[in-house]
Amino acid sequence: MEAAIDRIMQTYDLLANRTAAANDEARAKVTEYVRTLFEAGETDAHRLTVCGLTYLRQLDGTTDHVKAGYTGL
Repeated sequence: MEAAIDRIMQTYDLLANRTAAANDEARAKVTEYVRTLFEAGETDAHRLTVCGLTYLRQLDGTTDHVKAGYTGL
């Protein structure tokens, strides 16, 4: 589980430039999320990594096309 969290944070750091406080907050949130998945029975590190990255991107809004500037026009 810790390896997946480290991998998530390394990859997430490449996607956005954030402050140390924001990084700490993101790590705390994704750790809790991954722990929930792990306790529910998901043990595949690759799946945990993908789920964790998806979770963080949803939290920061980077998967929202409107926030990203897409208007549909």
